[in-house]
Amino acid sequence: MTRPLIAIPARFSATTSALRYAAEVNARALIEAVWRAGGEPASIHPDTSEVTTRLARFDGVLLPGGGDLAPHRYGATDTHDTVYDVDDLQDAFDLQLARTALDLGLPLLAICRGLQVVNVALGGTLHQDMGGPEREHRHFVHPVAVQYGTLLEQAVGAQKVEASCYHHQRVDRPGTGLAVTARAADGTVEGLELPGCRGWFTAVQWHPEDTAHEDAAQQGLFDALVRAARDGQ
Repeated sequence: MTRPLIAIPARFSATTSALRYAAEVNARALIEAVWRAGGEPASIHPDTSEVTTRLARFDGVLLPGGGDLAPHRYGATDTHDTVYDVDDLQDAFDLQLARTALDLGLPLLAICRGLQVVNVALGGTLHQDMGGPEREHRHFVHPVAVQYGTLLEQAVGAQKVEASCYHHQRVDRPGTGLAVTARAADGTVEGLELPGCRGWFTAVQWHPEDTAHEDAAQQGLFDALVRAARDGQ
């Protein structure tokens, strides 16, 4: 059986020891999770030209984690001093990719920054910082409550999961049409979906790839993406 082709936007890296130069990369754990699910992961170059045409050859999209979005992308007039790794090209491409995937009805899984990108693409806003080390979700595994009957609940097969997080920002105002599907105990939005959208779509604030190799619930997100890509949902 041919593996569904899953587009994953590359992330810019200033240095990579194996290649000796700056690079465009994706996390190995992410790639392996898609492969385990039966998908063919393909990194794509972040360039804003011909995005619709480029996506036409793919069966699904995975929007991964990464650095922070520029605050002006969601209307902020100041920048918190914790904002890091902002790249205008990466922002422009990810935002266009998110809108295009949703418009085309391509199956879309958005992870961490990816969730924030979709939220901003649909007019939502972000808290630039969650309040420092005592409140941020970095190097942090914690329980997440999942809303019953959502695509997220169907994918992970549970209404409570242990989530591996690495983020200091979170959703402030959800974008137009987005529904919250999961929250942490402190109220942080951990999942978003778009009821009524053309294709399969769910987004999580945590990093399921961190523990997908040993946690069937986390691997279930990648399985659901690839299944939807195979079924043309």
